[in-house]
Amino acid sequence: MSLKIRLARAGAKKRPYYHIVVADSRSPRDGRFIEKVGAYNPMLPSDHADRVKLDGERIKHWLSQGAQATDRVARFLGHAGLAPKFTYSEQPKKSAPGKKAQERAAAAAAAKDAAA
Repeated sequence: MSLKIRLARAGAKKRPYYHIVVADSRSPRDGRFIEKVGAYNPMLPSDHADRVKLDGERIKHWLSQGAQATDRVARFLGHAGLAPKFTYSEQPKKSAPGKKAQERAAAAAAAKDAAA
C-alpha cells in the first residue's frame, strides 16, 4: 500500500478549504483517508499564521513510514522545515516547437539579420 500526504478539499463552492491527509494513493481525493495531519486555507493572506497548519510530529512519522507528499504539500513541508525544499523540475520538452518550426524561426531570424 503506497501512502500519500495530500490535500482533500472541503468548504463551500468558491470558498475552498483543504485538509492535509495521509491516504492510500488509490483512494479518491475527498474519500477515505488514514489520518488528518494539517489544514490549508487558501482564502487567508499568504503571511497569515493560520493559512497552513501542520502537525509536524505526525508528518515526520508518516514520512518515516514511506509516505510521499504531493507537490503542493511538499512545498508546505519545505517552508515549515519538515522536509527538504521542493523545487519544480524543468518544463517538459513536449511544449517546445517542433523541428520544422525551429528551422523556420532560424531562417526568419537569419533573413532579418541579413536585411538589417
